[in-house]
Amino acid sequence: MPVTQRHVEIMDTTLRDGEQTSGVSFSPSEKLTIAQLLLTEVKVDRIEIASARVSEGEFTAVKAITKWAKANGFLDKVEVLTFVDGDVSVEWMLKAGAKVMNLLTKGSLNHLTHQLKKKPAEHFAEVAAVVALANKKGLECNVYLEDWSNGMRHSREYVFQYLDFLQNVPVKRIMLPDTLGVLTPDEVKAFVSDIVQRYPKSHFDFHAHNDYDLGTANVLEGVKAGAHGIHLTINGMGERAGNASLASAIAVLNDFLPEVKTAVAETSLYTVSKLVETFSGFRIPVNKPIVGENVFTQTAGIHADGDKKNKLYFSDLMPERFGRTRKYALGKTSGKANIENNLQQLGIKLSDPDLKKVTQRIIELGDRKEVLTQADLPYIISDVLDSNRIEEKVTVENYVLTHSKNLNPSVTVKISIDGEVFEEHSQGDGQYDAFMNALKKVYKKLKRELPTLTDYAVRIPPGGKSDALCETIITWRLNNKEFKTRGLDSDQTVSAIKATQKMLNLI
Repeated sequence: MPVTQRHVEIMDTTLRDGEQTSGVSFSPSEKLTIAQLLLTEVKVDRIEIASARVSEGEFTAVKAITKWAKANGFLDKVEVLTFVDGDVSVEWMLKAGAKVMNLLTKGSLNHLTHQLKKKPAEHFAEVAAVVALANKKGLECNVYLEDWSNGMRHSREYVFQYLDFLQNVPVKRIMLPDTLGVLTPDEVKAFVSDIVQRYPKSHFDFHAHNDYDLGTANVLEGVKAGAHGIHLTINGMGERAGNASLASAIAVLNDFLPEVKTAVAETSLYTVSKLVETFSGFRIPVNKPIVGENVFTQTAGIHADGDKKNKLYFSDLMPERFGRTRKYALGKTSGKANIENNLQQLGIKLSDPDLKKVTQRIIELGDRKEVLTQADLPYIISDVLDSNRIEEKVTVENYVLTHSKNLNPSVTVKISIDGEVFEEHSQGDGQYDAFMNALKKVYKKLKRELPTLTDYAVRIPPGGKSDALCETIITWRLNNKEFKTRGLDSDQTVSAIKATQKMLNLI
């Protein structure tokens, strides 16, 4: 018998609650772009896009989103946080063109008593009046029970008194936020279960925060307990430690609750994550599940070996689900299998002896540079294979490079030529020029001619950072013939010196 699945609504609140991340403020055009992507590509059921009355910029953004949403049939999926303020929020909603208001009300006696300084009956009457006015004006209402989690812990009677009252108020959804992110998974399961069973005709959303890093676990338990909807944000953005993460929650629900389905397209999660990272300037930790840069990267050689032999280190979290690919890091912990996997992806095959030499070179480079990339690999192979064909009779044993403000760069170099060691010091217009001047002194003593440098090019792999490997390619002319040598290092001057040493062994 096939499993009967129940649909759980996904409400994304990146543009409202997520924008409360310290230092983050989306422009109206950025908000519109994110809203469009969430509804058309990610396919969330609803989006909460702003708080009413906040600013003129917020109003402009909401107006742009509602205009687009109305033209494309999404207006009933666009929601705005509003307040118990008579007709003020309602009028703001009407002017902004929005149709669904999420009314912020008090879900704990503590908040009601100390923040509003009101009795339950008074608060309930004001809520009912705002909802009635909103309905009269053609707006749909959902209700937040702010601080509901502490309400369930410390004033349960008040929470149930309020929920009893709401059974006779025309609201579509009742939203249960763990406002301060204080609940444990067991509490979420117990509290949501009690409420869903007591009010079977009402729709309840659960809204998790991540203060104890329990956001995703609490979402899982909330849905297990019968929550009809959950609130999430892209990259877990939000105030303090943020909200439950959209990508993590969707992966968990899809993999651990087969009886539940959502409308979200997993393949779009990484794309929207990177877009929000760019717009917000809020960088995704490299180890953040699903969307972090490193989470589908195997670093240890033994893991790459296991993947190659029988996918031993694969799990249900396959990167292709999220529009990503598996990577094998190159560095000092890389084994032959890591390198072979990368070569396979590049369509390159090496002999066993050459593969061993490339592996050793990567380990040496990895000792000085944390992680090498696949884009570095062709340069490393070129460097290693180029070095293999050269018999080393000349080696640069040691050098000291200095560069000081208002002083010419200088170099002291020690070089071994056919077993004889020479040491010279020189200055130049740059460090490499100084190195070449010192070299010329050595070869002048030997009465040997050096080639003329005719071209000098430096390349770094695509997307290379400041610590990227540099490949220096130098073109030389000797006896009317040109030839090239290459050097590879994370330091540009050192890579040029390595290219020069190859030249000295060829002449």
